[in-house]
Amino acid sequence: MRGGEASAVVRGCDKSHPYLWIGLFVRAEMIGIVRIAVAVAVAVLTASSGCSGAASGAARAREVATADSSSAARSLWADTLAGVRLDSVAAADSAAAARDSAAQPPVAEARRIVVSLERRRLWWIDGEDTLLTTPIAVGKSERLRFGKRVWAFDTPTGYRRVIAKGRDPVWTPPEWHYAELARDSSLALVHLRRGRDVPLGDGSVMEVRGDRVGRAMPDGTWEEMPPDEEVVFGDTLFVPPEGTVNRRVEGELGRYKLELGDGYMIHGTRDSASIGRAATHGCIRVPAKGLAYLYRHVPVGAQVYIY
Repeated sequence: MRGGEASAVVRGCDKSHPYLWIGLFVRAEMIGIVRIAVAVAVAVLTASSGCSGAASGAARAREVATADSSSAARSLWADTLAGVRLDSVAAADSAAAARDSAAQPPVAEARRIVVSLERRRLWWIDGEDTLLTTPIAVGKSERLRFGKRVWAFDTPTGYRRVIAKGRDPVWTPPEWHYAELARDSSLALVHLRRGRDVPLGDGSVMEVRGDRVGRAMPDGTWEEMPPDEEVVFGDTLFVPPEGTVNRRVEGELGRYKLELGDGYMIHGTRDSASIGRAATHGCIRVPAKGLAYLYRHVPVGAQVYIY
């Protein structure tokens, strides 16, 4: 338990904690009884010593009662505040324990996917029975630096769940795809924007019309760029806007996908030679036959353990 957390709770309870005011009331009643007892004792002593000491005895009684009252009040406040601190510390510790517990993966359910990055293999397990095992491709654990951006191509370890499934997924190439291609091909990188034309060296203009990228030629004709090819002119690679057909790649992810969150998926591949290797940008590639089996049998919500 960190001290800063406890004191923050106490400061918030100084004037509103219900147990604080109940404690004050009960102990104030006790202080009143103590003061009465002290006053009676002083009166008896004064009467026995004669009238000459009455004034001084009464004064001493008032001083004693006042001192006892102040001391008791200070003790009351300190004890009550200490009680509030203990309650606050206990509550904060309980909340921290709950957070730590929530961060731990739950007990493995009977049906689960297990992935070994080192062995590059996936298992679909039901209890103690292995229903499917298949080789896979995993993240290549490389870093891509382009301009001021850095991307890490790792398959994350730990616990996840299948959050969605889909047929015939369409891949929208992320930013790193164009950065990697530009780096490997020694190309400049230019982002296309709707309504912002880019003049080219031959007098034509690269532009976006609706959901398509193309060139407006000097004679007024329009040349649409093939949607299944990268948009390259000269030594420049153009990045199409999302939502255009030039930013959609069909068939790249195979017939099915199982989404794991944060952009990571279990999916198929056109590159069958990559299976069994560390070759992906973070996703898990599965051969077509194994992927079809997983799609049919693994429900949304199934646990996935990656180690």
